[in-house]
Amino acid sequence: MLPKIRLAVVFHRLGPYHIARLLALAETYEVVAIELSKTTSEYLWDEVATPEAITRVTLFEAQDSREVSPAYLQKRLFEALDCYQLTAVLINGWYEKGALLANLWCLQRGIPAFVMSATTAIDFQRQWWKELVKKRIVATFSGAIVGGKPHADYIKRLGMTRKPIAAGYDVVDNAHFEQGAAEAKAQSQFYRKQYGLPAHYFLASSRFIKKKNLFRLLQAYAEYRKQALHPFDLVLLGDGELSQQIIEAVHILGLQQAVHLPGFKQYDELPIYYGLAEAFVHASTSEQWGLVINEAMASGLPVIVSKNCGCTEDLVRHGRNGYVFDPYDVSELTDCMLALHEGNQDHTMGLHSIEIIQAYSPDTFRQAVGKLVSSAKGTPDIRLKDKLIGQLVIRLLVRQ
Repeated sequence: MLPKIRLAVVFHRLGPYHIARLLALAETYEVVAIELSKTTSEYLWDEVATPEAITRVTLFEAQDSREVSPAYLQKRLFEALDCYQLTAVLINGWYEKGALLANLWCLQRGIPAFVMSATTAIDFQRQWWKELVKKRIVATFSGAIVGGKPHADYIKRLGMTRKPIAAGYDVVDNAHFEQGAAEAKAQSQFYRKQYGLPAHYFLASSRFIKKKNLFRLLQAYAEYRKQALHPFDLVLLGDGELSQQIIEAVHILGLQQAVHLPGFKQYDELPIYYGLAEAFVHASTSEQWGLVINEAMASGLPVIVSKNCGCTEDLVRHGRNGYVFDPYDVSELTDCMLALHEGNQDHTMGLHSIEIIQAYSPDTFRQAVGKLVSSAKGTPDIRLKDKLIGQLVIRLLVRQ
C-alpha cells in the first residue's frame, strides 16, 4: 500500500469555517494544520475544537504572530514544518510574514507550495511596483486554489498561466447552516422569543468597519421603510470599531424600533439568525469573497450583494437567487430591497440559493486540492531563476 499523502495547511488563525475544509481534506490525506496564532484582534471566535483526523500545531498560544520578530517567527515555523515528512504545503495568501516564510521553507526544502487565494484585481487600488513584487512571489508557487473566476483571473494576471489553478477555496460547512436554519424554522416561535427577533427581517452580518459600508446600508434601509408596505426589520450582527457611530446613525435616522443590534454571535448560533430571516444583505465596498454569502445561501436565503464582493460573479444570479447592486448607490440598494420584499413571497429565490451553493462545499475544496497535488508529481515546477529571485524578495519583505 502506498503511504498516505501528508499535507500541511498554514493559516494565521484557525476559525470555525476552516475546520470543515480540513476535515474534507482528511478524508483523502494526512492533514497537519499549522496555526500561527491562537488569538487575534480581528475576530472574536471561541477557540474551535480540533477533530482527531487533523493534527493541529499552534505556534503562538498567547500572542499574535505578527507581533514577534521575523527571525523568531521563522525559527518556530521552520521547526514545526520540519517535524513532518510533507508532500506539499497549502499557504493562505502571499502577503503576511507567516505566509511568506512558509513559502520560503518550501523553496529551501524543495517541497511544492500551493497558494490559497481569495484576492481579486478590484480589492484595492493596485500600484504597479507592488504588482511586480507579487509576480515574483507568485512565480515561486506550484499552483493555486482560488475562490472563483475573478480570483483565477487575477492570479493569471500575476503570471500564473502555465501552472494549475483550481477554484473552490472559499467554502463553508453547508450542512451546518442548512440543518441549523431548518431547525430554527421548525421552532420559529420559540427561537424568535428566545433571541428577541422580529417576525420578518433583513439580516446583515459583518465586522463594524468602514469597508462593510453599513452607513449606506442604513440609509438605504431607511428609504426602503418609507416606501414598503409592511416593511421588514433589519438585524445587524457584528461588532467593531464603528459600533458607537452605527448606534448614533440608527438614532439619527429614527430607526430605533426597526434596527436590531444583537452584537457578535458565535458560529453555532448563526444558523438561527439566518433561518428566521427573509433575506441577507451584504453591502461591502471591498470584499475578497464574503463567506457570509455562502452561509446565507446554504441557509436558504435570497441574497442582496454588492458587486464589489469577490463571490458575486460566482454565487449571485441577479433576479434568480437575489440581486446585485453598486455599493456606492444608496437608491440602487433601496430598489433591490423593495424588489425582494415584493417579489419573493413564494421563497423560490432561497431555493435557488441552496441549489447554487451545492457546488461550493468542503468536498469542492478537497477535489480542488486533489487536482493541485496530482499535478505536482513530488517536485515543484519552479525555474531556478524564479526560485532564487523569489527567496531574495521574500527575505526582504519579511524584514520590513
